[in-house]
Amino acid sequence: MSTPPRKPIRFNAFSMNAASHQSPGLWRHPRDRSSEYTDLAYWTELAQLLERGLFDSLFIADVMGVYDVYRGSPDSALAGAVQVPTNDPLLVVPAMAGVTRHLGFGITFSLTYEHPYPFARRMSTLDHLTQGRVGWNIVTGYLDSAARNLGLARQLGHDERYDLAEEYLAVLYKLWEKSWEDGAVLRDRAGGRFTDPARVHPIRHAGEHFQVPGIHLCEPSPQRTPVLFQAGASAKGQAFAARHAECVFISAPSETALRRYVDGIRQAVAEAGRPAQEVLIYAQALIVLGDSREAAEAKFAEYRRYVDSEAALTLLSGWTGIDFSGYDLDAPVEYLENDAGRTALAAFTTADPQRRWTVREAAEFVGLGGRGPVLLGSPAEVADQLEHWLDSTGIDGFNLTYAVAPDDLRAVVEQLVPELQRRGRYRREYPAGTLRHKLFGQGDRLPPRHPGPRSEIGAD
Repeated sequence: MSTPPRKPIRFNAFSMNAASHQSPGLWRHPRDRSSEYTDLAYWTELAQLLERGLFDSLFIADVMGVYDVYRGSPDSALAGAVQVPTNDPLLVVPAMAGVTRHLGFGITFSLTYEHPYPFARRMSTLDHLTQGRVGWNIVTGYLDSAARNLGLARQLGHDERYDLAEEYLAVLYKLWEKSWEDGAVLRDRAGGRFTDPARVHPIRHAGEHFQVPGIHLCEPSPQRTPVLFQAGASAKGQAFAARHAECVFISAPSETALRRYVDGIRQAVAEAGRPAQEVLIYAQALIVLGDSREAAEAKFAEYRRYVDSEAALTLLSGWTGIDFSGYDLDAPVEYLENDAGRTALAAFTTADPQRRWTVREAAEFVGLGGRGPVLLGSPAEVADQLEHWLDSTGIDGFNLTYAVAPDDLRAVVEQLVPELQRRGRYRREYPAGTLRHKLFGQGDRLPPRHPGPRSEIGAD
């Protein structure tokens, strides 16, 4: 009996349109170029690098507020460049798409603070301009500072944000999937009709949060609905992902925690009536490569000298909603129910019952690469680790962050990808088609069983 082929390893790159993303303090490293984020060439060169490495996509994080939980002030975030200053992630995508043919773009956008009608148009526009290579990372936000600057006293409660998200998606599905029929756009020069009005329908949405009576402003884009990414790992977040997500991103500091998240997501997807393996799960990781393990360890030690400890605590406080400035660094991190992002706090508390993290340990861990593991060694050694993590946890790929940009990602492309290809664990060329077809091989559009195509609009 022949051995079944082993699952291929997939890569996304994880970045942010900011001077510093998830390795606080590393912007000071002499080789780091992340502070060039305001230069368009930085983004176009990064996109071309990732396409050479056959990455699925560049996943761009975003926040609408500042990390002001630590000491009750934004000062530490500003001094340490903790995801501030930060620019709009959507605006760099057309330039990157213009210098690539296959790379996808996963864009983070918080639905809590903008009406779905203009957002639907922006995403359709990007899907057109990229020939169907756009995905949307659905987030509901976790910073009170964002809510205050957008006219609210504080952010909505954690579960309330997901209730809002359900209606938000309902509006978007109606606009993207149902407002314009296939074939509505005629481009009939001789007859003088660009669009057949009988094939364009108002969605007539009247809900608790949104009133959208009219038509979508855009003709159908290659994917209609962008590929749907989601990163929430709370119970509410997993249930939401089970209904809507096509790809899920997970950040977990240990193999045990990661396995629990994967099992929970697969079970939730099955309970939602979808095949458990229909959702692709990517785990965050930082890869540090050297010609030997000793060389990689030396590089990692060098990186650690640039970590900004206060900035790491600022980042951890913002993620969890807990001001760690008043904590003993050797005190254990305890789970506390609040309305911030629950995933980050759970990763260091309830996700792995076998591990008790102190505040110091958690801050040191997130100082390089955020909440995912650091995998280091020679290309062969790291390939072994990647295979083990993928095969033992049930994930489908890795969302790769960096310490020094773009050196760490370049090393992956030039050294690690060839090693994985030699092992038959990484593709050698892109398939044709849109991002959705590249990921799933089943066409450009959402599958019929997904709630998007099954949405309904009122009769004309």
